[in-house]
Amino acid sequence: MTDFYSSAWRRSVTLLALALPLLAAAQCSRDIQVPVSAVGASVVVNGASIGGIYPDLLRSMGAKLGCNFIFTAVPRARLEAMFETGKADLLIPASRTPRRNQHGLFIPMLGNRPMLISLQGTRAPVNNVQELLERRELRLALVRGYDYGTAYQALAKELNRQGRLSYEVDVLSVARLMQSGFIDATIMAPTILAGVAQNDARVYGLVDRLRLEGLPELPWGMSGIYLSHKSLTAQDQATLRELLDKAARSGILMESFQRHHSQEILTLSIRPR
Repeated sequence: MTDFYSSAWRRSVTLLALALPLLAAAQCSRDIQVPVSAVGASVVVNGASIGGIYPDLLRSMGAKLGCNFIFTAVPRARLEAMFETGKADLLIPASRTPRRNQHGLFIPMLGNRPMLISLQGTRAPVNNVQELLERRELRLALVRGYDYGTAYQALAKELNRQGRLSYEVDVLSVARLMQSGFIDATIMAPTILAGVAQNDARVYGLVDRLRLEGLPELPWGMSGIYLSHKSLTAQDQATLRELLDKAARSGILMESFQRHHSQEILTLSIRPR
């Protein structure tokens, strides 16, 4: 976690804040409620301490711009439910999906894509979803509450029908199942699993053994932040939207991911918006 608090990160945030003078007078009308769950390097939950790329960015910019963010740790599935019912002002980070679009305004921050992730070995490659469905010997686990769109949900439904899928509460649980051999693969953005493997001693070293395979049915999309239609006022939405748009254009998020992940993982799964 020390990467998150490096001097380079602090300098980047400071420069970005200085580049936003027009937002200095725009303040949020109240504390912004942001329930979160651990998401690799993007959100790191360590007991009562919550850090990571997105919380640190929001805290640093919020302090300059008059917006106070209150972070609380919850399971990912509960986080999704809280956002849909208006009990969470922000959903971070999240991929754009039709279901989430019903409940909030999406602010794209980065391009990303989910991939089939397994451990290095001698098995034949999986080139597409149909091959994955036909390889019935492969067992998968997904994080409950993760959503990469319609094709992802359809794949999960069929894998579940085949009896080859389990849902876990968080990424660490998936990583430990993979490390112990109880599952063969998962599907998520590689930076999420790699971030956990780099920051939790229980799965440390797993990152060097990961095998990443792209499935054409699960293409590149956008990852970012949702602003709640239900709980935020129009003015607060406008203030937060401008803040996040400027942060995305600044490149600060890509710089942070580059400090934390190998170039190979970034090239395959992360790109500027």
